[in-house]
Amino acid sequence: MNLQTTLRAAALTLALGAALPAFAADTAPSADAGLVEAHELIVDKSLPAQQVQRQIHAARLYDTFWSTGDASQARAALAPDFTDRTLPAGRPQGLAGPLAASKVFHAAVPDVHADVEQMIVVGDRVVTHLHFTGHFTGTFNGVQGKGQTVDFIATDIYRIRDGKISDNWHLEDNLTFLQQLGVVAK
Repeated sequence: MNLQTTLRAAALTLALGAALPAFAADTAPSADAGLVEAHELIVDKSLPAQQVQRQIHAARLYDTFWSTGDASQARAALAPDFTDRTLPAGRPQGLAGPLAASKVFHAAVPDVHADVEQMIVVGDRVVTHLHFTGHFTGTFNGVQGKGQTVDFIATDIYRIRDGKISDNWHLEDNLTFLQQLGVVAK
């Protein structure tokens, strides 16, 4: 076998090796079925494919958790030493924080839905731009909802380590949310 034939065979082997996992992932039942998908996904092409898949999976699990309130999704997405880097006053650190926040949020807006408008994957970070919608039919801080529309945005920056979110920096449009609930005057 000459050098040119050997190089062609190696290139074909690499191409097939790279294509087969993608094909298998497309034909096998997906672990991501039922998870929220980003309307726009922007990925740093220099990252290894497996790293990108793991980071996107963790972000999609956690973003879906905000719609479902399913604690198992938060547990699967967050690292055991998860740290909220923009922890609101009174919220516990670690997994307990998002679980408590979700419980309060779902009590106020039982039909809450979080869409991911954009997801950006760069290095060990995933940035998600979330759009929350629903109706205030529950209670919040002693105020009973009357079916008011809830429609606000949030942005999260996740640091991913070993396929789990280890750190989160977040900014929610809480003023709009509280005004829509009627808790704060417009």
